Amino acid sequence: MRDRMLTADVPLGPFEGTKITVYSAKGKNTRLHVRSECGQLRTANVVTAEVPLSADVVDRFCSGCADWGPRVRPTSGLGIFMGALGGVGLLHQLQAYVEPDEDVYWTQDEVLVAAELLRSARDTEDDDGRWEARREADELQERVLSLWRHAAGSLHRVQAVIAHFPWLTDWARPKLLAKEGYLETLRAQAALFVEPAGLVVAAAAAELGTPPLPADDHAFAVLGNRSQISTGLSALWRRWQYAAESGWEGPASRAFRRYDLVEGVRSNKKGHAEALEGAGRLIQSWEDEARAAAAATDSTPTVWVTASLPEDTEEPSRGDTRDVLDGLDRWTLGVVLTWTVTADWSRRTFTLKVPTLVADRLLASSSTLACERGAEVAPGEAVPEAHPGSVRPGVFDDTAVFDRQPVTFAHLRALRNYSYAADQLYIVFSTSGGAEVLPLQAIEKRIEQGWVGVIVASASDLPESLLSPWIKEVAPTPDADEGPYLSHDSAGQDDRFGTDLGLAAGAQAAVRWAHGERAKEHSLRLLAMARGVPDLRTLDTGRSGTLSVAVWEGLLTPGPLDLTPFRPPSTDRWRGGSGLPLGVLGPVQIYATNADPAFEGKGHSPFCRHTRDRGLAHSDDLLSVSDLLARDDWDWCSKCGGYSARRLTDTQISYYRAAHQLHDIAGQLDDERTYRARVEPEALRKQLEELADWEPGGHENCNWEGSWRWREVVSDLRRRAERKRLNTAP
Repeated sequence: MRDRMLTADVPLGPFEGTKITVYSAKGKNTRLHVRSECGQLRTANVVTAEVPLSADVVDRFCSGCADWGPRVRPTSGLGIFMGALGGVGLLHQLQAYVEPDEDVYWTQDEVLVAAELLRSARDTEDDDGRWEARREADELQERVLSLWRHAAGSLHRVQAVIAHFPWLTDWARPKLLAKEGYLETLRAQAALFVEPAGLVVAAAAAELGTPPLPADDHAFAVLGNRSQISTGLSALWRRWQYAAESGWEGPASRAFRRYDLVEGVRSNKKGHAEALEGAGRLIQSWEDEARAAAAATDSTPTVWVTASLPEDTEEPSRGDTRDVLDGLDRWTLGVVLTWTVTADWSRRTFTLKVPTLVADRLLASSSTLACERGAEVAPGEAVPEAHPGSVRPGVFDDTAVFDRQPVTFAHLRALRNYSYAADQLYIVFSTSGGAEVLPLQAIEKRIEQGWVGVIVASASDLPESLLSPWIKEVAPTPDADEGPYLSHDSAGQDDRFGTDLGLAAGAQAAVRWAHGERAKEHSLRLLAMARGVPDLRTLDTGRSGTLSVAVWEGLLTPGPLDLTPFRPPSTDRWRGGSGLPLGVLGPVQIYATNADPAFEGKGHSPFCRHTRDRGLAHSDDLLSVSDLLARDDWDWCSKCGGYSARRLTDTQISYYRAAHQLHDIAGQLDDERTYRARVEPEALRKQLEELADWEPGGHENCNWEGSWRWREVVSDLRRRAERKRLNTAP
């Protein structure tokens, strides 16, 4: 049996009975397949069926499909469960590190000999054969330590999976016992290389204060003046203390530090040998002081300490091979190896019984382990199991919304660790905030602060009946121009003026920036969810790419808006506007990295090359178009225009275009302009009649904000156009 195959004996727990789609040839007892393209499904008449998941169904899976497990959405509860089992997940880990591997095997006697050799003095002059033996002993030490760490990581991953899916506990217990037994064997072998007395001396060295440094000693004259000698001796002390407190080896392993003092001094320079000898004496005195401090305390393990790996040590993700013990220095590893009584690898917690001096260092804030004094625990006593939150139907999308259960931090951790397709955005509901669209990281932070809510849907849950037609509409045809459309002509000359600022252009930009068909579809799903968010800054938890550039391109305009028609009239023909009302454009949101002219630094668009990453961050500023016209002292970047606006709706584009058309007509009727195109009064009159009837959203006879000013400007231009017509009549 392959070690990643789903078999009928694996408990399905609450997911038993979940409907899955299978494929098979015709026949009552034919093999079932989870993929229609399975290579073992050799028939032209494929039968598709929906069956409840059960042990009998699993037993009928072909060998290839048993490796995959049921094909379900990876972000569903069942998908997360299958992700935790397959690949290098639980089914593989339960059969790994349960006994010695014949390819990397060593005997207990070999370990004993190597450990004894390394405990001997390492600074003695030996022949080449002795040196070769020491090298081989060092290699064996590192191999044993490495295998112990990998076995510990495997056990940690197994226990972490079972904590999320506790119905696997009884089924996995026999294999867990085998893994724990082999891990203990490796720990005992690795502990043979550790010198407990050296750990105590290292703890004593860490507590030593800076000793008096003989800066006036003539032996160090080669280093320079008194200040330079003092600096060199201080550096030597720091390096020695760091080396002494970081391992378990004896003084011989640190004797070479004396060469640090004369680093950069030629070996043939007068005084070099004296300085080297003096450094050796200093180091020996520090070694003697550390050993004396260690000898003054009881080295018998008497203090119980509960130690946990740091909180920022993340649980290994699916397929991740990171070492669960990463971040621990050699001294701390030696303590764990030597004095661990019990260990709960799922919670990364150890119960230690250590000497007083070691306990003092562990309990100090500088320790790499989070430690506290613990109660006595018998060696054979089991650590209580902890299930931080099992993944069951009803947490994600396995049930109707009415039956959803509150999501916990453990559920989201399982989603991240065991599903390769966790979405960036989720629709959530809570009694405190109602329905919201939040990034996964934001949900995690809220839960840590006590938020209670349910997940309604992710981007992958959006109905195909809505998404498929939209995707086909947005996706470019093979002969279409892939480049963005940017309008450069006036609104009166270009029928597509302003369309590059709209929602439709945003969807096309999201598709254009995404690579691959699946990425394009996913970007559009995220874009559809994000469009209803009141403040787009809430979609990011730091400018680190929570959302892809494709989604941000779909949400924000590629550059600033041309607001010239809405500025007040001026004698400056380059800056003067027509004084048109902002109307439906007034509340349009504007985002910039810095919108305060008094704050150092220019404002940039979220897409500006001067920003580190593309997209919005919480620290960005939010304005409205009305705010832009309220003052004229903005300090914007000349390259990007300083800001990006939220994509315009069809109504806003219509008004934006109409305003520019009206402003363009005003320019044509301006007799003070030096360079003007030939005016056709009759054509202008017809355009003004159409513009006079503009209403937001197609509603007639509606008094929208600024409508009176709009009509006033149109009437004035009508009169000017009529005068122009009469003046040019034959």
